[in-house]
Amino acid sequence: MKKFSATTTIHAKPERIWSILADAKRYPSWNTTDRVEGYMRPGEKIKRYVKLSPGRAFPATMTEFVPPTKMIWSGGMPLGLFKGERVFSLKPIPPDAVEFSMTEVYSGCPERIF
Repeated sequence: MKKFSATTTIHAKPERIWSILADAKRYPSWNTTDRVEGYMRPGEKIKRYVKLSPGRAFPATMTEFVPPTKMIWSGGMPLGLFKGERVFSLKPIPPDAVEFSMTEVYSGCPERIF
């Protein structure tokens, strides 16, 4: 299993950050490596494209969507070969700031194919 995370403080209200985070069309305006297609809503399927492989879509499902505090994208491959999860979390810091964190966890069992 691989895990990556980043955390920062943003001086804005959670609702303002959420309005940007949950808008797939605006994703490239703040994330310089990704583009997202689809709608950020509970249970929705989205497609993520990365600059390193622009023609390849990485599908995911919104498995948790709790405005304005948490959003989880989950995806993977059949037979448990790969599973990925991206968690966005917003924690209010009174009066007008947010602790923003994004964590990615990747796991899988490639030995199943041998």
